[in-house]
Amino acid sequence: MFDVLTEKLQSILRGLRGRGKLSGQDVAAACREIRLALLEADVNFRVVKDLVEHIRAKAVGHEVMESLSPGQQVVKIVSDELIALLGGAASEVDVGGETPVVMMVGLQGGGKTTTSAKLALRLKRSGRHPLLVPTDLRRAAAVEQLRVVGEQVGVPVFPAQGSDALAIARAAVEHARRERLSPVIVDTGGRTHVDRELMAEVAEMKQALAPREVLLVLDAMTGQDAVNVAAEFDKAVGITGVVLTKLDGDARGGAALSVRAVTGKPIKLAGVGEKLEALEVFHPERMASRILGMGDVLTLIEQAEAAIEEKEALALEKRIREKQFNLDDFLREMQRLTKMGPLENLLGMIPGFQALRQHGPVEVDPKRIRQMVAIMQSMTPGEREQPEVIDGSRRRRIARGSGTTPQDVNILLKQFRQMRAMLTQVTEAEKTGRPPKGFGLPRFKL
Repeated sequence: MFDVLTEKLQSILRGLRGRGKLSGQDVAAACREIRLALLEADVNFRVVKDLVEHIRAKAVGHEVMESLSPGQQVVKIVSDELIALLGGAASEVDVGGETPVVMMVGLQGGGKTTTSAKLALRLKRSGRHPLLVPTDLRRAAAVEQLRVVGEQVGVPVFPAQGSDALAIARAAVEHARRERLSPVIVDTGGRTHVDRELMAEVAEMKQALAPREVLLVLDAMTGQDAVNVAAEFDKAVGITGVVLTKLDGDARGGAALSVRAVTGKPIKLAGVGEKLEALEVFHPERMASRILGMGDVLTLIEQAEAAIEEKEALALEKRIREKQFNLDDFLREMQRLTKMGPLENLLGMIPGFQALRQHGPVEVDPKRIRQMVAIMQSMTPGEREQPEVIDGSRRRRIARGSGTTPQDVNILLKQFRQMRAMLTQVTEAEKTGRPPKGFGLPRFKL
């Protein structure tokens, strides 16, 4: 989502870093460029004005202008101001107390129902026993949609009987108390636009249920409309936090940078994909790092830890050290990679990846990963164990079975041999304490 903004900010800040000394005119020119970049990213103009003024005031300070690396100091100031704009620190969803209620509110089409299931799955994996409650009775498919996604994440869904949404919610809370389910996640009714009836219904439910959280689900792709909706909901209902969906999209990202400043309420969660696992805590400092092209290694590590269990990782390390790494191991790692999320998102978390893209195209094709998996799945267990036995006739059979060509099979086998050779060099280097001779990464085209 932030690719265009990231490229522009990197270009501006790169110009500052390359100078040994900065003048007030240099800072003023950079601030003008930053302001234009943020406005083009659809950030609220009042938010842009305040942010740029803070940056300018700090950047022309004595300690910056007289420092040995003023350009680096300005980069730090921009980073600090972005972090402050996004909320300063992560804010977890509050599900403490006895039978806490979390109300999910928002407009129709913003992803409220799916996000309710994503949150339920996240809480379930942390040891909670959530209950999903459908109260969006005006949209015929909403109740069934919640039932389906609830079944997919293995979380019970309270049956919606009758036409009184508030009565259903109250009955669900009583059921949760009896069955010791917690928290109760209420998927409230939505509309295609903000209206008094919607606000009155949500406000009445909030007063009756006394929820720990009222989370506004916003589609980040809607830009300034998302900010306006947030302001309306906060004024009429009183939200406690925001969930931004579709942060993996290709919109300009202005909503993410504006909503916290406009409402004063923290962004608590971010939807980063269509999969039900694709919901993560919103970390302002990590998001600011991504926007400035500095990567997000911590989130990348967390996603890897979620996809790979410690025992499996140790077993794989042992096989590599004993030179037993084969195509079965390679297949499992490719499948785990797909579980971690879109490849483009993962690469974007690596420091320096955005800068690398500026020097030329970096091919990232998710279809290539799926093709590699299909090729390996078309092999016999014996062929994956000993790929050396794969001759011309076997290549043709594997290609037919995977819907690819023998050339694609050859490319995969070549890449596997390169990876195995690289892993062997690394393990040998660990034993000798010397860097591997002729070490180089295999040239993957993903």
